[in-house]
Amino acid sequence: MKFFLYIIPLFILLLSCSKDETKRDDQVTVKPLEIKGAELSFLPEIRQSGIVLKNRNNETEDMLMTLKKEGVNTIRLRLWKNPIELNSSFETVKNLVTEIKSLGLKVLLTVHYSDTWADPGSQTKPAIWNGISFNRLKDSVSVYTKKIVTQINPDYIQIGNEINNGLLWPEGSSTNISQMKELLQVGITAVRETNSATKIVIHFAGHTNSDWFFSNIASLDYDIIGISYYPKWHGKDLAQLKQNLISISTTNNKPIFIAETSYGFIESYNDWTNNVMYTQVDYLPQFPLTPNGQKEYLNTIKELISTVPKGIGFCYWGNEWISYRGNQATNGSSWENQAFWDFDNKALPVLSVYN
Repeated sequence: MKFFLYIIPLFILLLSCSKDETKRDDQVTVKPLEIKGAELSFLPEIRQSGIVLKNRNNETEDMLMTLKKEGVNTIRLRLWKNPIELNSSFETVKNLVTEIKSLGLKVLLTVHYSDTWADPGSQTKPAIWNGISFNRLKDSVSVYTKKIVTQINPDYIQIGNEINNGLLWPEGSSTNISQMKELLQVGITAVRETNSATKIVIHFAGHTNSDWFFSNIASLDYDIIGISYYPKWHGKDLAQLKQNLISISTTNNKPIFIAETSYGFIESYNDWTNNVMYTQVDYLPQFPLTPNGQKEYLNTIKELISTVPKGIGFCYWGNEWISYRGNQATNGSSWENQAFWDFDNKALPVLSVYN
């Protein structure tokens, strides 16, 4: 009789533990992310415009402070060599980085190696480097990159932006792989020799057809793979996105993050500049173009990258690109319907994803 008095409670305890284990196995654990990023390249111009912004509590607050309080830990900035306007110039970026770091945030610097936008369709080298020999071009890249790391000192640095087709055209075009790799190696070496703690990112737009590119740069000593993902251009199958991120990072044995993504919160506009992505067809059918749809999309992206074994985070692009030049501007924002602030300049629910 005593045997049964002891064995029955023990059986109940073991059964309970078994149920608890089963419950834990069914739950999806979202790991802590190294990079929870947001773009702020337009911030200096937005501040100069005098526009008043509000946080989610409807309190007047600067963009940078709102992002910090909401849980953003990394600010992404672009750097142009000699831009026509001061936005994204060396001194502007340098001053902004000092402010960002004073708040305890990390900086991800995307060096375009151009005087203007660089992406898969355009990699125009700085005008000052036109007409020089290839060896002088490499020397210029080295000196410039060392200056960036010495004076700006980012936590992460992209050697080029969305370099699917190379950088510093025509010399560094992907049609000339050996020269493209030489230019990338010069930039990488410059970073390593200046600050070994700075993490080097190679950034590719999209997640399909990247095998050829990454296999060709496999010998380069970089740290992290960055991937752009926009449903309009890079496919609407999130399961395939996840599988490809796993494949890319596993094959190349590198940490990976989504360096750019975004999503609309409204099917409308707030100035007279044509928007790049406007209607639901540009996005995903399961997430409507509403403030909550935008939030659910980014939360899904966060969960997705968290379940990629080598996934380390995500960065939203254009979150700051509101219509700061006024709603009549024809040279305003082509992205205001995807920003983190609504058309009344109040912060949107999407920011809750960062916490």
